[in-house]
Amino acid sequence: MSEFGSASSRKVIKLLGDAGYEAVFVGGSVRDYLLGKDASDIDIATSASPEEVKQVFPNTIDVGIEHGTVMVLMDREPIEVTTYRTESTYTDHRRPDEVKFVKSLKEDLRRRDFTINALALTVSGELIDPFGGRDDLKGRVIRAVGNAQDRFTEDALRMVRAVRFASVLGFEVEAGTRQAISGNAEKIRHVSVERIKVEMDKLMKGKEPNKGFALIAETGLSHHLPVFPQDIRILSESVPFEDALQGWAALMLAGGFTASEVARAYKLSNREKEFLSAVHVAFDRRQLGRYTTDDYYRFPFDVICAAENIWQAFNPSEDGIPQHEIAMKQRELPIRSKDELQVNGKDLMAWTEQRGGPWLGEWMDRIEKAVLHRECPNDTEKIKEWFFNEYKRQE
Repeated sequence: MSEFGSASSRKVIKLLGDAGYEAVFVGGSVRDYLLGKDASDIDIATSASPEEVKQVFPNTIDVGIEHGTVMVLMDREPIEVTTYRTESTYTDHRRPDEVKFVKSLKEDLRRRDFTINALALTVSGELIDPFGGRDDLKGRVIRAVGNAQDRFTEDALRMVRAVRFASVLGFEVEAGTRQAISGNAEKIRHVSVERIKVEMDKLMKGKEPNKGFALIAETGLSHHLPVFPQDIRILSESVPFEDALQGWAALMLAGGFTASEVARAYKLSNREKEFLSAVHVAFDRRQLGRYTTDDYYRFPFDVICAAENIWQAFNPSEDGIPQHEIAMKQRELPIRSKDELQVNGKDLMAWTEQRGGPWLGEWMDRIEKAVLHRECPNDTEKIKEWFFNEYKRQE
């Protein structure tokens, strides 16, 4: 394998070592490296306290110093360095009541969620794996570090993280870990929906989201998430998703929810809510038959694709519309928006010598429809001719 980490991150570890402290790469980046993936979000853990880290490096930012994290600016690259720590009880099942800095890497790794994330790598390439994470990577298994009951009691979000890793990595959740999720499922109610949504977004974009959906249903998490279909068949048959938004749209329609219900439950952004609303309308249109010219004009490509994908899950025996046909139908439209019309309201006022008013919008709508349905070419003179013919009929 290639050398791990950036030159700047390796330099940070070396300088900490020169100052007498232990420092290693940790977490998900090490996991991805061992899986042969591009390692992103490089994290460094160290025996040095936050104050000692700041003494070693002249340029730092306190990004989470109460939890031991200092951002080191090395050669203009930001590198997160976190002190080895243990965590006390989690009264609210979300945040530790107290963080205690320690000098033992093993103690730091012991507090992590899953064995595949409780891995460390020295700058020389030596793997530190006290809990069998490498074997679980080879076996494609998600297993809690230590007692799964304790891990999920500490932070209930870890249950959804297990589901997310099953989707993203295509791994199986170890039996004891799965059983602990079932036994603690109701604790997910203590977790903020913002944190849950981040994990669900990643699940939707995973290579095997069906694994995640099945786990949510089988472990009973589905009964405690804000909104989730109790029957996952439609959701499962809608995969794969082009992006997370398409996944949320499938969840909405599979569960019979409205866009507002899903948006409110998971605190979606206005843009996300608008997308879901559009997919719902497009889906309802598709229920009536194939999309019309007006539908191809009204809805963006990704909205129609999402609605069509979900419609096919509801109607597996019916012929669907492939994406290339949707793209072709939209390319063939004479215009894609009113802005493409070769005339505007000022033209109409000049032609009629009238002031603006409600009539202007009404006629621009009629011109738009005429051009869209090829009753009139999108040409200034042709539109003018069509307009006067129609206008005179109204007199």
